[in-house]
Amino acid sequence: MLSPKVHGALNQQINAELASEYLYLSMAAYFESQDLKGMAHWMVVQAGEEHQHAMRIFDYVNDRNSRVNLSAIESPKAEWTSALEVFTDAYAHEVKISAMINELMNLVAMERDGASHDFLEWFAREQVEEEASAQLIVSQLKRVGDSGVGLHLIDQQLGQRGAK
Repeated sequence: MLSPKVHGALNQQINAELASEYLYLSMAAYFESQDLKGMAHWMVVQAGEEHQHAMRIFDYVNDRNSRVNLSAIESPKAEWTSALEVFTDAYAHEVKISAMINELMNLVAMERDGASHDFLEWFAREQVEEEASAQLIVSQLKRVGDSGVGLHLIDQQLGQRGAK
């Protein structure tokens, strides 16, 4: 069974992962409205990954004989001025989620919950990948600037992303 502190923190992380899914779907909707179908696809795949992350924690909480408690999800941002702004926001969001995972790992260490620490190590490694992926796209978008051809090429490249 999970300690009350760890139980509460894991429930908060489930909510954060579901809010991430919601944010990425909002970003996908923005890209669809801009006819950037590849970027929209990338965001839909990302939203699916966030859903999987939430469900992984959901299942873990249940496996530890604890109760999942879901809470309301705020409406995500819906408007941006450019693809660069969207991916800059996505990168900042991943940094925020990484910090949450690190805080959760610190908590389970203080609570001497080795099983939860082992479980969360996967998330810590995943966040390294998530941040690197978003940062690379930000760098590429900065490099092409307002170039229509460059944006088109990045859009096509991001449309090739497959689900994990």
